[in-house]
Amino acid sequence: MNAVSLSPAATIPASVDSTSGVVVQHSAVPAEIGLFAPSAWPTATRETLRVLGPAAEERGFSAIWVSEHVATFESRRATTGYGEAGTFDPVVLLTYLAACTSRIRLGTGVALISQRQPLFFAKEIASLDQLSGGRVDVGAGVGWIREEFQALGLRREDRGRTADRNLEILVTLWTDPVSEYHGPGVDLAPSRAYPKPVQQPHPPLYIGGHSDAALRRVARFGQGWYPFGVDVTTFAERRVALEGFLRQEDREIDDLRVAVCPYRHPSGYDDVCRYLDAGAGQVVLNAAQADGDSLLAHLDALTDRVVARIGT
Repeated sequence: MNAVSLSPAATIPASVDSTSGVVVQHSAVPAEIGLFAPSAWPTATRETLRVLGPAAEERGFSAIWVSEHVATFESRRATTGYGEAGTFDPVVLLTYLAACTSRIRLGTGVALISQRQPLFFAKEIASLDQLSGGRVDVGAGVGWIREEFQALGLRREDRGRTADRNLEILVTLWTDPVSEYHGPGVDLAPSRAYPKPVQQPHPPLYIGGHSDAALRRVARFGQGWYPFGVDVTTFAERRVALEGFLRQEDREIDDLRVAVCPYRHPSGYDDVCRYLDAGAGQVVLNAAQADGDSLLAHLDALTDRVVARIGT
């Protein structure tokens, strides 16, 4: 388990269910509220991001998470919704935010680990962890857009195996004084990779996804789990499934930090409390569409509606 401090438990008060009118008594849980931040140009700009980091920190958000796509493809305009937009490189974006902030954690939500060259990515994350003072959370997913893999000279069908290999390589580069790895497509002779991350043994790996394959990967590699775009019922069901995969690795659910992003599913105060009651340690609220003109108003609304009431 990585030596990364968590916020203290916050007692969440009872609320009234908006549909039934029944008073719901919520349990005391380690409650954190994260922010799925604007990371796609032109919504995200230098000026917007300079405001975003300090504003999120001042309002009590515990983490900022940003997404990744290497390019946007004309054949996927309808399914991705990016249109003329495109995401910043997540490590570069988080490095910029690190320079604008001092406390808030900085997460890739998620980096597409099956598309990343692992030596370069290990170096980038270790550098960011050093420059941020040990504030990095590494959300890692496998990706799904076939055209991305084709453009990178990769096979989508190999994404799971490639992700597992790359995760193994990251860990040895971050933790071993002398790293060595020999496997499919990689022949790393004994070598030294420095700087090492500030966080020991390495920045926490939040494995993304909620399929069986993703949950097996969480159980093998994860210090955290980052399900994205799931409603609370699906989240609760998959968390139960995850417990089974963890038992196969002689681990328990309490070994993990769980950060869930509802994305476009309901995420008001009552909804957030349900995610927390179902086992989330952090609920990541969506602000990805907030532009420079609406950003502060959007953050204030999330703060008033959720953050201030949760008491992080």
